[in-house]
Amino acid sequence: MLNLKPGCENCNVDLPPDSDAAMICSFECTFCRDCVEGVLNNVCPNCGGGFERRPQRVTTAWRAGVSLTEAPASEERVYDPVDPTEHAAFARAIQDIPPALR
Repeated sequence: MLNLKPGCENCNVDLPPDSDAAMICSFECTFCRDCVEGVLNNVCPNCGGGFERRPQRVTTAWRAGVSLTEAPASEERVYDPVDPTEHAAFARAIQDIPPALR
């Protein structure tokens, strides 16, 4: 099950479960849209992959056990700000490669 982290790993802005600004990579690294577009250039600083909008978990249990109430978002924050200079050097080599081909 997808781990809905509560905040951006770079700027620590809150990203509640219903946030339209939450972005994730395939390893579920979680960043806000502003950091993905303005700082990271769509390159995950942890794995080098790209980002997609994080899905929102349903709030109504249309089937037993599958809703935000029964499967709540994580409360564990990951806050590890990116060094912009270091990330720029890392991203430069791969940012022009489509995420699916990285």
